[in-house]
Amino acid sequence: MSITSLQAGVNTVTEARTGTTTRHPAPRLRRGRRIGLAMLSPSVASLLLWMAVPLAMTVYFSLIRYNLLYPGDEPFVGLENYHYFLTDEGFVAGALNTLWLVLSVLAISVIAGVLIAVLVDTPFFGRGIVRVMLISPFFIMPTVSALVWKNLLLHPVSGVFAAVWRLFGATPVDWFAEYPLLSIIMIVSWQWIPFAVLILMTAMQSLDQEQKDAARLDGAGPLAIFRHITLPHLARPIAVVIMIETIFLLSIFAEIYTTTGGGPGYDTTNLAYLIYSQALLQFDVGMASAGGLIAVVIANIAAFVLVRMIGRNLTDKA
Repeated sequence: MSITSLQAGVNTVTEARTGTTTRHPAPRLRRGRRIGLAMLSPSVASLLLWMAVPLAMTVYFSLIRYNLLYPGDEPFVGLENYHYFLTDEGFVAGALNTLWLVLSVLAISVIAGVLIAVLVDTPFFGRGIVRVMLISPFFIMPTVSALVWKNLLLHPVSGVFAAVWRLFGATPVDWFAEYPLLSIIMIVSWQWIPFAVLILMTAMQSLDQEQKDAARLDGAGPLAIFRHITLPHLARPIAVVIMIETIFLLSIFAEIYTTTGGGPGYDTTNLAYLIYSQALLQFDVGMASAGGLIAVVIANIAAFVLVRMIGRNLTDKA
């Protein structure tokens, strides 16, 4: 009798005594997978419809000449709408304004966020209240914050900044007429600094205090500790802040619509407001659809680059 048959006999006797039989788990696993797929399929189908249908309609409208003033005239024009949008005089201005807006807000929010997070990390009386006040502007609606800045802070007659200017004997500045893009940058930065503070302040909680204490014992000053310990520790959170803020800053609209309306001229027009202007002010749905797809491509390229940069950063730090 072979060893294999002897072992099979032993297993049979054992199963007979214990009343158990050996079952292959594959059918049960396949049944569980089928149940899981059946439960997930409605949500996946809904998500695909929710994304695919609007995208397909946008692509369709971008290939026809469709104006809301002449809804019956819908000839197929191919890539003509894309050509008109890219050669429109507002496209270059909108692209440059979008670039300046994103880069400026990122620089201000990251630098201010790091400094504030480091300062708030030091224990002091009332730190909890200060933390809540620091992140509260992030929860204010963009339209409300834009109105506050427009009517209460930057108004050339009754604004707080005008009162400060007159207090020192200077002439108040009409911010939205003389420095329109800078005004938008100030408003948007005020909204997004709390987000950077929240992420970086949370990251500071995981910083090893023993490293800082050891550095102080070795004679390192505050600047050296910040440069060699704190800043490298905040590299990953800063990368996350940059990625998330960039995605949202590319579609800034409410602040521009509420304060300047894209003007004067194209001074504060970004790509999002240019698309709105084409669709709902000039009623050119075809060109607006083409502009929307171009903006989606630009946003995806930016997100892809940022994700690669963050992934490389995390790989290097690991």
